[in-house]
Amino acid sequence: MAKGKKRVEAITSMETDFTQWYTDICIKAELIDYTSTKGMFILRPYGYAIWENIQHYLDREFKRTGHENVAMPTLIPEGLLQKEKDHVEGFAPECAWVTMGGSEQLEERMCIRPTSETLFCEHYAHIIHSWRDLPKLYNQWCSVLRWEKTSRPFLRHREFLWQEGHTMHATAEEAIEETERMLEVYADFCENVLAMPVVRGVKTDKEKFSGAERTYTIECMMHDKKALQSATSHYFGDGFARAFGITFADKNNTLSTPFQTSWGLSTRIIGGLIMTHGDDNGLVLPPRVAPVQVIVLPIAQHKPGVVEAAEAVTRRLEAAGVRVKMDSSDQSPGWKFAEYEMKGVPLRLEIGPKDIEQGQCVIARRDTGEKTAVSLEELESTVRALLDAVHESMFARAKANLEENTYACATVEEVKERMSNQGGFAKTMWCGDEACELYMKEHCGVTSRCIPFAQEHLGDTCPICGKPAKKMIIWGVAY
Repeated sequence: MAKGKKRVEAITSMETDFTQWYTDICIKAELIDYTSTKGMFILRPYGYAIWENIQHYLDREFKRTGHENVAMPTLIPEGLLQKEKDHVEGFAPECAWVTMGGSEQLEERMCIRPTSETLFCEHYAHIIHSWRDLPKLYNQWCSVLRWEKTSRPFLRHREFLWQEGHTMHATAEEAIEETERMLEVYADFCENVLAMPVVRGVKTDKEKFSGAERTYTIECMMHDKKALQSATSHYFGDGFARAFGITFADKNNTLSTPFQTSWGLSTRIIGGLIMTHGDDNGLVLPPRVAPVQVIVLPIAQHKPGVVEAAEAVTRRLEAAGVRVKMDSSDQSPGWKFAEYEMKGVPLRLEIGPKDIEQGQCVIARRDTGEKTAVSLEELESTVRALLDAVHESMFARAKANLEENTYACATVEEVKERMSNQGGFAKTMWCGDEACELYMKEHCGVTSRCIPFAQEHLGDTCPICGKPAKKMIIWGVAY
C-alpha cells in the first residue's frame, strides 16, 4: 500500500467496509458501470483494456501450445443440452431460455449458452472420424449467460466474458496431460503476469464441474482472506463423447471413443486483481496487464519547453514498447496524482523545469509510493527495471498474505476459531467423505477449496469423523 495520506475520499476504506471499498473502486476507476438489466454490466474502456491485455497474453499461450480459435453459436437447442444428464442438471438453475422467434413461438426452446460443451460435442461428432483427426485443440473467446440470483461487478455477472478451451484426444492419458498442462498455463499466467500467487489442486467430487470426472483449480487469496477460484481445467473422460456418439477409427482400425477436456478463465479474474492488490487509494495494477504502464505528467507545464520535454519522453518510451500516456490537461498536478493513483498506473513520471536543467525526471511507484530521480540518459532501461521491480514487489506482498494466512488445523474447533478470528485457508487431513465436507460448511462456514498438489502429512485421521485420512485438503470462504 502506498504511504501517505489517503487521496481519494470517495473510496471507502477496506478496513471499514471491504465490499463497499471494492464497489467504489470498480466505479470510481471507471472499470465498469451498471445497466437497467439486473446482473448485467458494461465494461468501460479502462476495464475492457485490462481484459484485452489478459486476452492477448493468454491467446498467445494457447496458440503456442497448439490450440486454434473457433466460434460457436450463442443458442443451444434444449434437446442438445439434454444429451448429457449430469451436465444439464448442474446448469439447470442458471439457464436462461429463448422461447419466441420474432412474434412466433419456437417449436423447441433455446438455452442461451452457459458453457459450450454440448455445442463442441455436436461439432466433433461431425468432424472426428479417424485417429488422424485427433487431437482437436480448440478455444473460444465469447460471452456466456448464467442466471445468477445475486450479482457483483466482475465476480458474479449474469453475462460475462471468458475463454473456454475444448479438446478431444485419442487416449485418457493424453486428455489428462492436456488438462494438467492448461492448468499450469493459468497458474503461470496468474503468478508471472498478474502477480497473484496460486494454490494448485484438484476439486473434490462435490465441488467438481458438472459432468466432469475431475476438476483442477487454482485458488487465490484476496486482501480480506477469502478465496477466489481463478481458473479451472476439467477432465471429462469419454462421458460426453459416448452421449454424443463421437467415435473414431484408431490405428488398429478399431472403433474407439475419444476423451475430452475443457478449461476456462473469465473476467472475474479482474475482480481478483482488484482484491489482491488494491489499496484505499484505488487500484494497484500489475505492470504486465496495466493499460497504461507509465503516466507522464509535465510539471509547471506553462513554462517554456516543459510540454515538449514531456512529449519527447513519451515518444521514447513508446518506441521502447512501453504503454505510456501523457496528461497535459489543465487539471492541477494534485488532481492528476490522485486520478492515476486511483487507476493503478504502475509508474508516474514527472518532469518540470528543474528536472530539464538537471537532465532527469522523477518516477514514483504506485505500489510503494517511492520516488526516484532518473537520468534521462538511462530512461528506458530504468523504466523497464522499475516495472519488473513493481511486479516482483506486488507478487511478494500477495504471497506473504497467502502464506501468513494459511495454517494447519488438527480439529474442527480449531478451524472454526481460526476462521472466525483470522480467515484465510485452513489445512486439515480428510477422509474423502462428502458428509465431512457438508459438516464443515454447516459448522464452520467453509467449503473445500482444493486438494492441493503439494501434499503435507498433518496426521493419520480425519479431524471431522476420526476415520483414516486419505489426503490433505484446504478449506476457506470463497467468492
